[in-house]
Amino acid sequence: MSPLAALPSVEKLAAALTPEVPLPRPLINLFIRRQIQHYRQLLLAKEEHSREEIEDSIREKLREFANSRLQPVINATGVLIHTNLGRSPLGPRAAQALQKIATGYSNLEFDLPSGTRGKRAGYLENALACLLETESATAVNNCAAALVLTLRTLVQEGKNEVIVSRSELVEIGGGFRIPEILETSGAKLVEVGATNKTHLHDYQKAITPQSALILKVHRSNFYIDGFIGEPEIPELAQLAHDNGLPLVEDLGSGAMMNTDELAPIEHEPTPQECLRRGIDLVIFSGDKLLGGPQSGIIGGRADLIAQIKQEPFFRAVRCDKLILTTLQESIDQYLETKTDPTQADVPVLKFLRSPIGDLQERAQKIIAQLPRDQAEITIEQTLARPGGGTMPRSEFPSIAVKLIPHKQSISKLAKRLRLGTPALVGYTTDDALFLDLRTIFPETDSLVTQALQSALS
Repeated sequence: MSPLAALPSVEKLAAALTPEVPLPRPLINLFIRRQIQHYRQLLLAKEEHSREEIEDSIREKLREFANSRLQPVINATGVLIHTNLGRSPLGPRAAQALQKIATGYSNLEFDLPSGTRGKRAGYLENALACLLETESATAVNNCAAALVLTLRTLVQEGKNEVIVSRSELVEIGGGFRIPEILETSGAKLVEVGATNKTHLHDYQKAITPQSALILKVHRSNFYIDGFIGEPEIPELAQLAHDNGLPLVEDLGSGAMMNTDELAPIEHEPTPQECLRRGIDLVIFSGDKLLGGPQSGIIGGRADLIAQIKQEPFFRAVRCDKLILTTLQESIDQYLETKTDPTQADVPVLKFLRSPIGDLQERAQKIIAQLPRDQAEITIEQTLARPGGGTMPRSEFPSIAVKLIPHKQSISKLAKRLRLGTPALVGYTTDDALFLDLRTIFPETDSLVTQALQSALS
């Protein structure tokens, strides 16, 4: 019999998998056809594969494909701003506003009082400027875009040199590096100082008639310790302004309040304090410590913001109605709780300040309902981290459920939890699986319990 006769039919496999895999039938059919074509090529190349092997392989690959679909995940890693798990979750207020705007029409670019075309993001930009205590502000669809847009605006032909300290030529995530971003924007990088020390006179010597700006990049995702030094912002700002240059800082994380007052962690500079110290433009993310949607926020001098908004590239990276809605609600919430920012209903900030006693009590309730004959289950003191490329030295106390299964491997238990509904993602270390309570929403504790009961049985 021809080896190709061993191939299963698309119809048979699709019929068997449609109830099992929650994907549209046409997508399942297309996936299976491509897999069968792949095996047809292998069989023609004289590779041996049985019908059962082919069917099992296609089933497994289709399940893997189905699990790649965007879906809810319970984060039990103890990393608050988990880049792989969607960074910061939105608060309920922003989520409710998103549902209302997403499912209907809105005044995105319509002025209700006059009945004529309106200005996109006018309210948000004023609210941002108010929160940042600065002249003007705007937002685009992510922080990298905000930096590229700012550089494209301020760099001109014949005046294209951007001065950066060597200690700040960082990779900001996703493989994007500051020198490459500068090149993309048409800027010429001028490196100053050394890896560990940069002096004010290093910047001064680098200034030429071709200088466009001085750029600072906050070391939010790494740190340098030991024999180090750099100029204070006010004196660097004075140097820049004396030479008619703007001083721009990419802050990255965008903390709106003093992080060291929320948890026993280091202080992350806020945009407000940087602007007060002489920075002309700050750039930061909306979906990290701010706790909003993916966005890049630019705040500072009104004349520079106006130039940025006139740059043609601005339209290519502007925010859509969904980002504008959730960011607007996030900013409003900070403004309404400005006298006591800890009252802002921002999940990442609530996780930061959760009392250790509350986490311990929740962990006890969870393990009390688990089958103790299936695993060694204990409550352990652990360390949580901010994550998201922010405050890399910061760790703070947390509580985790530790599991060492008796009848299956740790990797198998972890995979079963990841493939559950909803998916539950912890971390393995010291030959055990840990589920950190600090990054688990209290209202999902019952789902965690059910997932563990099912995976351990």
